[in-house]
Amino acid sequence: MVVKHLADADSISQRRILAVASSGGHWVQLQRLRPALNGHDIAFVTTNDGYRSETLPQRFYAVNDASRWNKLRLLQMALRIIVIMLRERPDVVISTGAACGYFSIRLGKLMGARTIWIDSIANIDGVSMSGQLVRPYADLWLTQWPHLAQPDGPHYAGAVL
Repeated sequence: MVVKHLADADSISQRRILAVASSGGHWVQLQRLRPALNGHDIAFVTTNDGYRSETLPQRFYAVNDASRWNKLRLLQMALRIIVIMLRERPDVVISTGAACGYFSIRLGKLMGARTIWIDSIANIDGVSMSGQLVRPYADLWLTQWPHLAQPDGPHYAGAVL
């Protein structure tokens, strides 16, 4: 479904994609999507600079980690993501979560990018807080679990990750 969504945007064959995820499981899940992004101009954003070598030769950005418990760090993260978005000007923003993905989806939508949110596979009992907050800004909102799917999203399209 992610590939179809990218292809349906318009007739441009190669897109500028900003792929965003926090470190840990979110990052692992984003990396599992890489085959679907082949052939596109990809830049990665995460909260762990140690992942830089995993993304070569694509562009890579590290932002500070933050959560709702530290508003100043969230502001720092948002400002860094604004700079990245202005530099990259992506056609598509895709994220598996969490806070850095939320800000990227919000800003991407403001800039006219197509936006894709894939809620974490770890969220078996409900949609993540970031997923709930990003709902109005995601052109495509997916869940990994069929029992969490709703008619107005998130949608279940099979085992995405």
